[in-house]
Amino acid sequence: MARYTGPKTKIARKFGEAIFGDDKSFEKRNYPPGQHGNNRRRGKKSEYAIQLMEKQKAKYTYGILERQFRGLFKKARAAQGITGEVLLQLCESRLDNVVYRMGISPSRSGARQLVSHRHITVNGELVNIPSYQLKAGDVVAVREKSKSLEAIDRSLSNSSHVYEWITWNDDTKQGTYVSVPARIQIPENINEQFIVELYSK
Repeated sequence: MARYTGPKTKIARKFGEAIFGDDKSFEKRNYPPGQHGNNRRRGKKSEYAIQLMEKQKAKYTYGILERQFRGLFKKARAAQGITGEVLLQLCESRLDNVVYRMGISPSRSGARQLVSHRHITVNGELVNIPSYQLKAGDVVAVREKSKSLEAIDRSLSNSSHVYEWITWNDDTKQGTYVSVPARIQIPENINEQFIVELYSK
């Protein structure tokens, strides 16, 4: 499956925040890349540029390419509720994102790899599709043969995030996707309304 594999710090600097997680290089140079990056007199962005930037930020944050992201938007628009909120909820309900939120991996790209390499089960069945959409009540677990993986243990021991819509048991290495998160429970700094406006043109 195609995905972005380029320099992450450069992308983070473009958006002015560490969207891929902790990044020491970004902390040192948290201004846009390029020879004029540190110039405070940059031109004012157009409405379209701001909307496009927000969409790109969401795509890079969740590791989703354009075609798939557009498909999620269509699904969100057809669903009941506020389109922008539903879009973010669909992104949060992806298996790779929930594996990341549970602390099984320190990054979404790492979580995607764990899923692709068949280390994760959903309701007792192996699932190797990172974009698999979870439903409330689904049980996500580390496969029995993979429970001794050092990378997973290390990630879990360093994980300190707690989310109300997810439960996790360190002993059994399994958790439950309790409910679809409300917008206020999603910590990502994304203005979803700009994305809706962009796709609605």
